[in-house]
Amino acid sequence: MPAARFSALLDCGDDVGTALAAIRSEVEGVVFTGRADVARRLAEIARRHTVHFVTERPGVALDLGDDFFAPPEALERRCAGLFR
Repeated sequence: MPAARFSALLDCGDDVGTALAAIRSEVEGVVFTGRADVARRLAEIARRHTVHFVTERPGVALDLGDDFFAPPEALERRCAGLFR
């Protein structure tokens, strides 16, 4: 059985309040694309909370945003197609 590895990042865009709330909630990781000086301060706070912090969005591996309201069968087909 193959082992899958993944990490979860919450994309907060340039929203400082959302990024700070996510860090304080100790989510696994945060993406913040706002000002560099703010990013440096948030990165320090994230470090203290052991939250992975990045300032560039990683490449998309699986984006289900368009499928959010899709029927379950359509979503299952799409996911199954990715893992063939």
